[in-house]
Amino acid sequence: MDLIYFQIFLSSIIENLQQHYSFMATDNKTALTEHFAHKILTEYLEAKGFKVTRHAYGLKTAFRAEFENRVDGSSANDKVRTVSFNSEYDALPGIGHACGHNLIAISGVAAAYGVKQALKSLKMPGKVVLFGTPAEETIFGKIMLLEAGAYDDVDICLMIHPSNQDNIGAAFLALVDVDIEYFGRASHASAAPWNGKNALDAAILAYTSVSLLRQQILPSDRQRDQLAKLRQRVESCFITAAASTGCKYKITWGHEVNDVLTNLKLGNKYAKHMNDYGVDFPYDPLSSAGSTDMGNVSYRVPSIHSRISLGTKNGIHTPEFEKDAKTIEAHTRIIRASKCLALTALDVITDDQFYKDVYDEFVRVKPKL
Repeated sequence: MDLIYFQIFLSSIIENLQQHYSFMATDNKTALTEHFAHKILTEYLEAKGFKVTRHAYGLKTAFRAEFENRVDGSSANDKVRTVSFNSEYDALPGIGHACGHNLIAISGVAAAYGVKQALKSLKMPGKVVLFGTPAEETIFGKIMLLEAGAYDDVDICLMIHPSNQDNIGAAFLALVDVDIEYFGRASHASAAPWNGKNALDAAILAYTSVSLLRQQILPSDRQRDQLAKLRQRVESCFITAAASTGCKYKITWGHEVNDVLTNLKLGNKYAKHMNDYGVDFPYDPLSSAGSTDMGNVSYRVPSIHSRISLGTKNGIHTPEFEKDAKTIEAHTRIIRASKCLALTALDVITDDQFYKDVYDEFVRVKPKL
């Protein structure tokens, strides 16, 4: 897709998005309370010609916005290639948008609207979907969307994340939440301590065991296909601590968050478009970047979750980064990155061989689970 064409489509929306960026930067609502973000984003998208589903997939602050363009002579039953983006907008408790989700919200809107305008103006068949994905920081909203079928009808999913460095695909790690509870029995500490069972002792033993286990975990173990083995080893620590102290226990496992499978065909294409804007965009798979529910999406469809530098040395989830994410410089960098996301999506729609290469890589790299 020619960069000059796309410059025309995106330039018309930057001014309007600047106002929405200002709104988002001051809206610091946490998981499933992002009602204001849900309202202003869905109203904007609806006004721009998207079909919008509010409160989508059973989550009150999720949404789906879509636009489909068909050429003359095509049937409603003819399948068109469908690209998708994500907008996150939940904040962190206490430090607001220190993870830059205000910028991720804008990037998804900008990329989706740019693709929509390109499809219309250039009379190309295709479909674009923007998912409004709440609660990434806490309850992993995208996993709930996946369970409700959100990504079943899209061919790829692209998103970017603000950072202190540019990177096609860092090592976003797999994780699973677990709650361990121990139940003891009270007894007089001096008169009959032998009748008691100390739940705190069990918790201390479990903590010590897990801490020692951590030394034995390889970096490569922090991937989806290794989590089952790790769960067994961690459970053994919990159960042994209960047995040693005579306490009862309850283990509650939460959602499993997958590592991100970076599709390098998509990532390299995206990097090329960033290079055209004068940005050197490396691939550093060893750079650790925490965990994200985008990993689960990347196991469903070919995806990228690239990091975008805001021109700061500050790390995410810090008060300093929260200030960085509110600047005009941050907005400018995110809009530039969003243009390249949209260009990559248009490459998928218009280039059959490129899409085949993308999908072939996805099938080859995805672990057989």
